[in-house]
Amino acid sequence: MRTHTKETRDKLTPDRTLDILKEGNERFVNNIKSHRNLLEQVNETSTGQFPFAAILSCIDSRTSAELIFDQGLGDIFSIRIAGNILNEDILGSMEFACKIAGSKLIVVLGHTNCGAIEGACNNVVLGHVTTLLNKIKPAIEMETKTIAERNGKNLPFVQNVTVNNVFNVVQKIKEQSSILKEMEQSNQIRIVGGLHDLETGRVVFYE
Repeated sequence: MRTHTKETRDKLTPDRTLDILKEGNERFVNNIKSHRNLLEQVNETSTGQFPFAAILSCIDSRTSAELIFDQGLGDIFSIRIAGNILNEDILGSMEFACKIAGSKLIVVLGHTNCGAIEGACNNVVLGHVTTLLNKIKPAIEMETKTIAERNGKNLPFVQNVTVNNVFNVVQKIKEQSSILKEMEQSNQIRIVGGLHDLETGRVVFYE
């Protein structure tokens, strides 16, 4: 599979871009990898890159976006931070990816059994980790179904908070970036959420 050129990337619609990720995840789940000559891709991307999507995911070692979506060098912008939370630098990176570099899709990708989500649910206090986990707290407050055992040991509670966090970050992107909001409204890009199941490898998208 060849690396995207500006021409091939620009021909993609946001919907087609999302389909490419879905197809890649289906290959990953079925242990079928597209044939890529990585050395050739190194040469093809040495003078420029034309990624079609920007994916915000967790730093968890099991959630590499390039692997779970079966993508190669130059295909996606991969933004990784514990708990797939949002801050100004990440938002700026997304604006760069879409407005300047031409990506057609932003994905906020959470995952099951997320240590950052569990830490926030357990109200962990530890140096700079505290500041990061505080950004997940709104997703905890959104979870009103669970009355008892609102902690990291309650797996259904943690799962609900994980999904809430994805939706919350998607909403914050639109609220905090007029650039990205306008691009989505004019159908230049799409902004969607998703959840990666660590047991199956499958990604469910929230469209």
